[in-house]
Amino acid sequence: MKTHEVYFDYSGVEPFEKLMLDSGISKTFVLCDQITAELCLPVLNEMVNLCDFTLILIPTGESHKTIETCNTVWEELTKVNADRKALLINLGGGVLTDLGGFAASCYKRGIRFVNIPTTLLAMVDASTGGKTGVDFGSFKNQIGVFSAPEFTWVHSIFLKSLPANQIRSGAAEMIKHGLIYDPKHFDEVISNFNDLTSLISDSVSIKQAVVAQDPTEKGLRKILNFGHTLGHAIESFYLNTPSSLLHGEAIAVGMILEAFLSYRALGLSKDEMVTISNHIQNLYDLPTINPDDYQAIIELTKQDKKNEHGSVRFVGLERIGKAVYDIPLEADDILKAFSYYKEIVL
Repeated sequence: MKTHEVYFDYSGVEPFEKLMLDSGISKTFVLCDQITAELCLPVLNEMVNLCDFTLILIPTGESHKTIETCNTVWEELTKVNADRKALLINLGGGVLTDLGGFAASCYKRGIRFVNIPTTLLAMVDASTGGKTGVDFGSFKNQIGVFSAPEFTWVHSIFLKSLPANQIRSGAAEMIKHGLIYDPKHFDEVISNFNDLTSLISDSVSIKQAVVAQDPTEKGLRKILNFGHTLGHAIESFYLNTPSSLLHGEAIAVGMILEAFLSYRALGLSKDEMVTISNHIQNLYDLPTINPDDYQAIIELTKQDKKNEHGSVRFVGLERIGKAVYDIPLEADDILKAFSYYKEIVL
């Protein structure tokens, strides 16, 4: 998989306009959901020349991150005879850049695409690194491919339209980047939680540094999944229920649980475990998890993509800033982690 550039704020204007003038592109398409078409497409149009494009609209939300929605994209491309020289611009949050990248990578075995993330979560995580995909049933990102965009253009101007809960959701991934790789970044995110704009490029740089060493997640890149083995299972369990969680909210819970597991299994100090738990608890309105749901959530961990030979694996911390991967995880361990979580949330 090729690497790709990430441009920040107005540094992305020139490469974007250069791409628009590329004579090798036959047709340009912009993929949006209803929200980004209304709030973000006009902003993009003011910054760059988007004079000749076809708009493709998809529904908003995680529940629409499906093959069925991809069918809509492919039908729209096919309807106007898009060929292999077409370009798809994905303008939206993590659901849209994940799905748009996957749809582009599969259409006629691959057309070029650009990611322009409009949520903090997409800016610091989903739009970079070359992971694309959709959910399958209740399983997160179960179907997908590694495929890099031409580039990702991160512009903080889009954050102005974002509600506070979406900012908090994206901040969870920034916290994760610090915990697995850079203690200073962790401290800075916690200290500047109400204004994270200046830290976005630092967070992206951490992810890019990890991905560059292991683009297709054979080893080191797995550390980017800290908090995700249990976080994804919790997110999946509550998907399409009145208690549904944003991705970052579920990952915040997952990081507390996996910090506890790290304390039990990997020598993470109790002080650092408590520091992680306290900071996350102070920043997020953490959900109560019914003990009756524990077993169903544990079953969902068996679908995690890091698992090997039927063994559930998680990413743990030896210390803040030092992550390790492929750590076996038993159901009894998860139950103990849930007991710890219940104690601190109640």
